[in-house]
Amino acid sequence: MKSSLVILYHREPHDEIVKDGKIHYVPKKSPNGIIPTLKSFFADVNQGTWIAWKQLNNKQKADFEERVNIEGEANYNVRRIPLNAEQVKHFYHITSKEAFWPILHSFPYHFTSETTEWENFQNINRLFAEAACEEAADDALIWIHDYNLWLVPQYIRELKPNARIAFFHHTPFPSVDIFNILPWRDAISESLLCCDIVGFHVPRYSENFVNVARSLKPVKILKRGPVEGHMTRMGMALAEPDMTTQLSYKGQIVNIDAFPVGTNPQHILSILAQPETITRIEQVKEELQGKKLIIAAGRIDYVKGNEEKLEAYGRLLARRPDLHGKLSFVMTCVQAAPGMRVYKTAQSTIEQLVGKINGRYGKLDWMPIRLYTQPMSMTDLMAYYKVADICWTTPLRDGLNLVAKEYVVAHEGKDGVLVLSEFVGAAVELPEAILTNPYSLDGMDRAIEQALVMSEDEQKKRMTKMYKTVTTYDVKYWADRLLEQFKNLKHETFDEKEAVLNSAAN
Repeated sequence: MKSSLVILYHREPHDEIVKDGKIHYVPKKSPNGIIPTLKSFFADVNQGTWIAWKQLNNKQKADFEERVNIEGEANYNVRRIPLNAEQVKHFYHITSKEAFWPILHSFPYHFTSETTEWENFQNINRLFAEAACEEAADDALIWIHDYNLWLVPQYIRELKPNARIAFFHHTPFPSVDIFNILPWRDAISESLLCCDIVGFHVPRYSENFVNVARSLKPVKILKRGPVEGHMTRMGMALAEPDMTTQLSYKGQIVNIDAFPVGTNPQHILSILAQPETITRIEQVKEELQGKKLIIAAGRIDYVKGNEEKLEAYGRLLARRPDLHGKLSFVMTCVQAAPGMRVYKTAQSTIEQLVGKINGRYGKLDWMPIRLYTQPMSMTDLMAYYKVADICWTTPLRDGLNLVAKEYVVAHEGKDGVLVLSEFVGAAVELPEAILTNPYSLDGMDRAIEQALVMSEDEQKKRMTKMYKTVTTYDVKYWADRLLEQFKNLKHETFDEKEAVLNSAAN
């Protein structure tokens, strides 16, 4: 049976466990990421397909199952693209992370194309496109996710000219002068312009894409207007007052959308209500012994601003000896996957800075920073969010940043302080946070000082507004909104002559 919805994402939506000598495919344990949200779209279809890649060695190839079913989830199956270690290395670890990632996050000095195997990237994208076309019914919606699969839309359009193609970009989309550093900019923009709809988190990213398209291709803007909804239109780094919502290229209409992914408030609150979380919350409070807790959660990556945050904390302790022994800074920096050589320097720098600060200011009864480089359980993480007086999340650039939203939900609008970078997508939704420029030493210093002295009344006032935002525009809102758009989505062509005649007639 052909699928009416085909989702393409680089990660598989399941875990593999071996029981009684047999592999079982079960839903992933962490239910708070984008994967469960995407799976929820299959609820309204008779049959769906999720397409991802699977790394295999020679021994595994003999027993490889191309299609698998997830236990307890019967209305979709998973189609896996088999890749060997060398293909994965060049596709994901090198091309995606060493060439694309720094450009997407506006770090061109980290960009390298010398080791990139563009042909390998093309081939893997073609494999995804071929699989999608094999699985999709004639009227199916094919929904592609993120920059790893930039070239898939064009390959699908060549194989299935009338397909309905949607693309969502989960990372930032940089300004035209940064994006056009990519030697493959023409092929990437040509492919994205094969989509019926291209989605981004915030209007700034969608406008950057439109500007790239205009710089490279003879596109025509069909619809443009003021940014609507809850996002800030002016007065901050990523604000955008107007945006293009529709353009045409080679006779095809391309719809442009901008709406940030939400978090799952119900799930977060359910974790906080569990007995083991309540117990852990009390343990954390007891361990603090009255100290203020600052939490910073993320992973090791030069775009996450970890180095700048640690340096700001070091400056705080240097100028404020009165705070020694009164603060506890918990920082989670999850290590990158093996083979991600681009992050080795970042990890070393973080560990050195933590060691330097702890060595200089630490005492037998007080460790200024506790660094975790392994993933925390959801119970531990939510307990820290709940207890933390301050959430310090200041990436140099981030597509959205769900940490900020999760922290707000954990405090239920009652208390807490969110220190947030201006350069994350969530900033345009949460102007009540203490917004700061992580590139500015003075700005970072002022932000953390303001957070430390904010009154309880001011905390409640700000957090109440942010709580209303994140619980209204949650992940369900995002999913429902997109689903409604998809229901009305048709592969449309644009007749320029007819448009001119209609315009003249009106």
